[in-house]
Amino acid sequence: MASKSLTRKISRAMFSKIQGAFSKHFGMPLETTDARGIEEVHLCSNGCHPEFCTIVRSAAPGRCVQDRIRSLGVAIETGQPYISFCHAGIALVCVPVMDGDTPLGGLFFGKCLFNEAGDAVVSDIFECLKDLPIEEQALRDAIDELPVIPGRRIHQAAEFLYILFYELSELDPCVVKFRRQKTQQQSQISEFMQEKKLRGYDKRYPVESEKELVGKVRIGDRTGAREILNSIIGTLLLQYPGEMNVLKARMIELLSVISRAAVEGGVAIDELLPKNLDYIQKIIRINTQDELGAWISAAMEEFTELVCDSRDARKASQITPAIEYVNANYNRALSLSEIARAAHLSPSRLAHVFKEHTGQTVVDYITQVRIGHAKELLLSTEKNCIDVCFAVGYSNQSYFTRTFREQTGMTPRQFRQNNVRHAQAI
Repeated sequence: MASKSLTRKISRAMFSKIQGAFSKHFGMPLETTDARGIEEVHLCSNGCHPEFCTIVRSAAPGRCVQDRIRSLGVAIETGQPYISFCHAGIALVCVPVMDGDTPLGGLFFGKCLFNEAGDAVVSDIFECLKDLPIEEQALRDAIDELPVIPGRRIHQAAEFLYILFYELSELDPCVVKFRRQKTQQQSQISEFMQEKKLRGYDKRYPVESEKELVGKVRIGDRTGAREILNSIIGTLLLQYPGEMNVLKARMIELLSVISRAAVEGGVAIDELLPKNLDYIQKIIRINTQDELGAWISAAMEEFTELVCDSRDARKASQITPAIEYVNANYNRALSLSEIARAAHLSPSRLAHVFKEHTGQTVVDYITQVRIGHAKELLLSTEKNCIDVCFAVGYSNQSYFTRTFREQTGMTPRQFRQNNVRHAQAI
């Protein structure tokens, strides 16, 4: 049944088109299997099995199928390409093939070495295959013929094929994309939580981060909103580990904050209400922390997208170049006229639109960006306060210190000492 479904969804012509584009950029053949790890011969490139694989398959055919089943399981679960080493010790890459929530199979490539076949590499492969009846010289010759492709190149190829396949095929990528986003989000949140544990963290709810999130959603800044949301989720997971009822309540509160920001960004409230209700119902039914984070993130992505599509999207897009310009040049003197030129607006128009859509002035935003980077430098480097002052675009230390105190309630030195003491206490 799975094989027939895959055949109906992917034609030989479609596969040839995918293979042609992939081969043009990376020169590697493709092997296609169904969800059971069984090869679909008519959807495989010529030469997709090097001599090494042919020899090993002849000696132990079932092991190669098990490799593919394992790779498929991880790729489908995470929703992204999975790079591993097969039982014979060579690289194997699987890109999951899904239609909605139905796993159909996978595209495999690689079958290579990351490094030249030196004595250590050959010895490792022989160790992997020591129980198989394979003639030593034939195996050694086959190893020498394996392509050598650096790991970075393999990662690039995996990402390319993933995007290429779902752009050219007619399959519904919604589930695989959701799973991929969830996997990436989990990684980002884990990194944030680990960093917080090392530095020490304030156990209070991050009100300032929530305000920043509102501003990002209001202007349709998905990337900025995603980063801030992940930091808030990470903080909540540190505060309430395993307390699902509390976490659900917090996520529903966050959902309300995000939806209000979307309304302020120009989205009609009647359009948001049914979506809001749907997300609340999903959150209530969820049983794991990972799923909670994924669904609130999905809601934020959709609401921010609605802001971009709203009637005020044109105005919001006008200030995007200004925001990007400030983010790239915060570490030097900036003028409103200079930023306005980058946004192709007059200074007065930029000031008006920026205030309307972010709730703050351009100067306030520059200050927010500079102080944010100053905090990072104070906590992650040994730079003294004077060096930090100049590194984030201030030329006067007294003014920097005064501004920092206004934004954080303490001087740069106090901020560093307070956080160091907190980290040591933990």
